[in-house]
Amino acid sequence: MKVKVISRSAEEFTRERSQDLQKVFRNYDPKLRTHEKAVEYTRALTAAKLEKIFARPFIGAMDGHIDAVSCMAKNPNHLKGIFSGSMDGDIRLWDIATSIRLWKVPLLKMMDSSESDENYSKPLAVYVWKHAFWAVDHQWDGPLFATAGSQVDIWDHNRSEPINTFEWGKDTVISVRFNPGEPDVLATSASDRSITLYDLRMSSPVRKLIMRTKTNAICWNPMEPMNFTAANEDCSCYSYDTRKLDEAKVVHKDHVSAVMDIDYSPTGREFVTGSYDRTVRIFPYNGDHSREIYHTKRMQRVFCVRYSCDGSYLISGSDDTNLRLWKAKSSEQMGVLLPRERKKQEYLDAVKERYKHLPEVKRIVRHRHLPKPIYKAATLRRTMIEAENKRDQKRKAHSAPGSMPVQPFRKRRIIKEE
Repeated sequence: MKVKVISRSAEEFTRERSQDLQKVFRNYDPKLRTHEKAVEYTRALTAAKLEKIFARPFIGAMDGHIDAVSCMAKNPNHLKGIFSGSMDGDIRLWDIATSIRLWKVPLLKMMDSSESDENYSKPLAVYVWKHAFWAVDHQWDGPLFATAGSQVDIWDHNRSEPINTFEWGKDTVISVRFNPGEPDVLATSASDRSITLYDLRMSSPVRKLIMRTKTNAICWNPMEPMNFTAANEDCSCYSYDTRKLDEAKVVHKDHVSAVMDIDYSPTGREFVTGSYDRTVRIFPYNGDHSREIYHTKRMQRVFCVRYSCDGSYLISGSDDTNLRLWKAKSSEQMGVLLPRERKKQEYLDAVKERYKHLPEVKRIVRHRHLPKPIYKAATLRRTMIEAENKRDQKRKAHSAPGSMPVQPFRKRRIIKEE
């Protein structure tokens, strides 16, 4: 007669020290865990509620400018630094970790950011040209940089004049961005509603795209360099593939006013936008609606936004002369996490992702608090879009071949005989 017994060694479940974790043996057979889905659903619901409770995205403000902050820039080799420029010509370098100004310079020159505040008046080089500069961008890896104005000029660090000039039309170019994967390719947007692609290896522009409204800013996806997203005046952002510019890949819509600036996360999975409606939104790179909205009572029109170089923070510059620092994930715990804490957070995120389609979890995850003016403007804009879509459908139905024109309904007059 054979008898099956369970044999375990004491070393497998006995702790060597009292501080060690107690080892627990579990059987994950689904037949023995009939309430597994119900338990996970409850955990997903609790995790979604806790995410809203601990959502504290705003970290602090960096003040010091005396005019509206209109532009920002970051250096990939300087992780904690962020450059900001105001409309009065003041340029400052900030330390994100301490929110302290490191140095400032009153004019636009090429500066060495390692210099102290006392030596800010010693520029490395000064570039003067006959046209005003509206935008500037540097190659990700190379000695060239581009300026935009009445034309697009390509400069070398060692030359006092442009080495190349591109021009397509007579309208002002308002933004320029180099491609992160191909250093010889750049994109610009102009006041004539156009987006133009340039290649430094060619003597003329490559392609020009005309939009319905003006594009204020352009940003390339760092992980997919063939794609770029344009921030437009019609309250939306448009993602394009340079290999097929006939139509946009994705239309990102949620803003209720003109989108002024845009910047991609270093991972390429998300991008942040700043709008004239005084809000900052975070969009998935392939999503048509934003996953997060940031706003404060005192923040005015947002002119520029940037991701930090590690993708953990956002910096926004607005019309109220302040730079504001936000968390990229509103409920994320900052600082060092223990391995158990990190694994638990990963498990909760996976559970929310698994049950996000269920009504209760979906309602909690999608809920965002909106200021009253933005809520009213969004409602009005939604009504206008629905009315326009209905009008277009009726027009298509009437213009279809073989369809009879619809006569307007008229009331008949009834005359009583006396």
